[in-house]
Amino acid sequence: MIVKILLPSATFKGVGYNTNKIEKDKGELMKVENFGALQALEHLKPKDYINYLEARSRTSARIKYPQFHAVISCKGKSHSKEQLTDIATHWLKGMGYGNQPYLLVFHKDTGNNHIHIVSTRVDENGKKINDSYEKIRAYQVLNQVMGIDEKEQVSKDLDKALSYNFSTRPQFMMLLESQGYTLKLTEGQYRLFKYGKQQGCIDVAKVDARINLYHQNIDRLAQLRAITAKYRVSHNPAVIPVTHPLPGGKAAKPTGYTSQLAELLASKFGVQVLYHGKEGMPPYGYTLIDQAQKTVYKGGELMPVAEFIRPSENQLPEQERPVTDDPVPPALALTKWPEVTNEADYAKKQDEDSFPAVQDQQAEPAGYIEENAAPGWLPQISLDITDDIDDEAVFGRNRQRKRKARTNTR
Repeated sequence: MIVKILLPSATFKGVGYNTNKIEKDKGELMKVENFGALQALEHLKPKDYINYLEARSRTSARIKYPQFHAVISCKGKSHSKEQLTDIATHWLKGMGYGNQPYLLVFHKDTGNNHIHIVSTRVDENGKKINDSYEKIRAYQVLNQVMGIDEKEQVSKDLDKALSYNFSTRPQFMMLLESQGYTLKLTEGQYRLFKYGKQQGCIDVAKVDARINLYHQNIDRLAQLRAITAKYRVSHNPAVIPVTHPLPGGKAAKPTGYTSQLAELLASKFGVQVLYHGKEGMPPYGYTLIDQAQKTVYKGGELMPVAEFIRPSENQLPEQERPVTDDPVPPALALTKWPEVTNEADYAKKQDEDSFPAVQDQQAEPAGYIEENAAPGWLPQISLDITDDIDDEAVFGRNRQRKRKARTNTR
């Protein structure tokens, strides 16, 4: 489940943005709350809601950007519009907006069900709703609503990662980063950040002890080679760019790679293929995460990347493929957005910011760690992992500077 507080505005353009979605049959008004006598009227227009919100906001001349606009999104269709409405209602209460006038509009124009929230930051007494660390609190409150114990979850995720058979520290980091964590190596410990704060830590010595137990499963690799040889004839192994579709069918930049063969291996055999490469360039390596056997393999242990992605004869390369399975988590970095005054620009900006492409991230100030991957999804990892190069030795310095494994995620 994803939550993001969208860019601020001096006016309530979020109302027009969402009602436009309703008019185009891309959205549905789910709930109108705390608008007083206005709710008793029929056939209300967007301007009526805007006038009410503006009247409330004028009770404070000090608040420059009174609009509060947020979105809560689930993976695919895992939650219905009614469930998202209930979640948003409880989330607003936890964020201090339970008694504020607000609109809840369900959107259905992407592969992921999501709901938009529009309200005002000014309460009935003319005071501003507390916004201290609100991007961090947004996830904390959402986790409470969803019944997620953050400390218990990090313990489970650590145990799961340590249960895998891996041969390098970067591979261990990949397993946790795929669960949405950011790792920082400090004084012999990996500190794990998620939801904008440190959730736990693990001694590097414990990771190294697990690495020392690594064993290469020759029989499994032979089996995977046979599977690859069999299915590459019917499923094209040539890589194609992956994009995350923006609402309204807008184009998005490629954020990774996939292939027919990789998708077949994941769906049929539980083997995730992670391609490594620089933006706009063909992949120069890959990693296999064998979920069935709980083992991480360097791609070179199976076959060289050039051979693995080489299309079979009479197969033509595919075009760019959109990804529609789960949303991209929002960044929790502090960002000062410029005010958008044009309605069309506002709508464009909201579409882009609701589901942004995730890029490699620099380390943020303590407490504001960006979150890169949705839970359960394995991102594209841009490490050059081959069978004849020690990736830890080659990339260790860069990884330490970045404070995490270099990734090219969608």
